[in-house]
Amino acid sequence: MTRRALLFGRQPAETPALRPPWALSEPAFASRCTRCDACVRACPEQVLARGADGLPRFEPSRGECTFCGDCAQACTSGALDAALSPPWELRAQVGPDCLPAHGVVCASCREVCLESAIHVPPGARGAATVDPERCTGCGACVGLCPAMAIALVHAPLEVPA
Repeated sequence: MTRRALLFGRQPAETPALRPPWALSEPAFASRCTRCDACVRACPEQVLARGADGLPRFEPSRGECTFCGDCAQACTSGALDAALSPPWELRAQVGPDCLPAHGVVCASCREVCLESAIHVPPGARGAATVDPERCTGCGACVGLCPAMAIALVHAPLEVPA
């Protein structure tokens, strides 16, 4: 929060929670989820956690989602549906704090991306970019970014007409 926002009482826009893969739409998920934490306990990567609202959320700062499906299998309420494809509409987004954008050589995000969805210009000449068609939203790049310049955002892929 900026000082200006604090002084004038402005609250930053709350970002929507990152739900587990295969989650129904937010209203349907919230009404169906029993808050039993079965999906959280089933996650071998330990990247799911109980949110402040009691609902499970994906925490990419803890690591990446491997899309193993254990969370969806553990869900007996139907709030997670493994038949949904893709498992979610999350994509990585690089912010202005990206080190190469400031002349610092860094390629941590590119090196960890198994989908080769991240491009870093050689010689620290600009911010990293993400190919949204290759990015799975797994979150591997988020926790590894030393500048914390990467976030996952809801970004549905455009389907050509």
